[in-house]
Amino acid sequence: MTLLPGVLLLDAAGPEAGRLAAAAADRGHPVHAAATAVAHAGHGPELKGLLAGTVVTDLTRPGQALDDITAYARRHGVGAVLTVNEYLTDLAAQAAAALGLPGNDPGRARAARDKAVMAEAFTAAGVRTPFSVCVRDDTELKAALADERLGVPCVVKPLSGAGSAGVTVVDGPAAAGAAVRAAREAAGAFPGGDPYRVLLQAYAAGSEYSVESLTQDGAPVHLAVTRKQVSGGTVRVETGHSLPVRLPPLVEQDVHRQVEAAIGAAGIRNGASHTEVVVDGAGRCTVIEIGARLGAGHIGLLIEHALGVDVWTALLDTALGRPAQLTPTARGHATVRFVTSPHPGRLTSLSGFPRTGPGVPFVRWRAPIGGRVDRATANAHRLGAFVVAGSDAAEVEERADALLRGIRIRLDPWPESAGQVRAESTSAIAP
Repeated sequence: MTLLPGVLLLDAAGPEAGRLAAAAADRGHPVHAAATAVAHAGHGPELKGLLAGTVVTDLTRPGQALDDITAYARRHGVGAVLTVNEYLTDLAAQAAAALGLPGNDPGRARAARDKAVMAEAFTAAGVRTPFSVCVRDDTELKAALADERLGVPCVVKPLSGAGSAGVTVVDGPAAAGAAVRAAREAAGAFPGGDPYRVLLQAYAAGSEYSVESLTQDGAPVHLAVTRKQVSGGTVRVETGHSLPVRLPPLVEQDVHRQVEAAIGAAGIRNGASHTEVVVDGAGRCTVIEIGARLGAGHIGLLIEHALGVDVWTALLDTALGRPAQLTPTARGHATVRFVTSPHPGRLTSLSGFPRTGPGVPFVRWRAPIGGRVDRATANAHRLGAFVVAGSDAAEVEERADALLRGIRIRLDPWPESAGQVRAESTSAIAP
């Protein structure tokens, strides 16, 4: 009996990684994980039951982690290296290249992680993208704000962040200092580079979308355009995703053209990509960022239920160098809504949260009753999510909005926020 090649996941925690691990195990591939000691200790029984082994390493030290991962992979017959973790896509590209496996260009992979490198790569490749400038101190910040190419409002963000953490829209110099401090504090799970440098980016007005693509041997296939629901104000958090979106043909062509240029600029040759774009009132697409991974926030699940594409198996086949099956087998629509708290406090009760059933294939509540919740300033602050799917886009969206309006959470003051939250306040959840 021929043993199938092993599959190594860099950080196997989380629902997306779990689905990927299950897809590999179902097809008979030994599944391995690379994890920090803390993450390894926290692996749940379901994940442990799927894993053939784990290499414990310090993923915050890429050089040492690369040595540990490649040595382990060679010993255990690993034939594919994957990650769904935004912070580890560069390391995945380096490991795949060192092992001679399908992956992304290791020389350009940093452009999908470091937003300063990304902006330079986009500009060099002719991608339509906002003017961006890095600052490290108050003198550089003042000079950047005086540059007419930046303008106001502008966006301040960490160089290597993810999930909207530390991202602020500022309307002038008075708010810029606090925004820079917030960006510096949002280091993420795997910080790297100069901790004082942050990115200022010209604000792109318009409708927000993302494009979900899978590239094999340098040829991208665009699976869907996703509409983003985003909170307003100075701190923007994604509150929902819906796909597929049908754009006017000429607009869609421009979106795909810009996204393909961004994919090439970031060196994405074999794997998923999630490209965030803004389309203005004239139909012009501007690329904001790209990630060399599947879109988070249950986008893979939306693709599965709306289009009938098994993205987990497609990712696996791509990493193994096999042709991926990407042709849609359904013509439906799917949307996810995220529940957030309107203010900080202690969560004392929850009612009206949907249950799985016909047209509602997925629900997840993350916040324990009695625990602290915060006003959402990053995607990680979401309290729960549910997915609605069906054949008619308008009906799916209407049902999702109705379910969201029916959710009630009750908050009591948390000691340090007692002055901000009215005792026993009851709030409806709405986009």
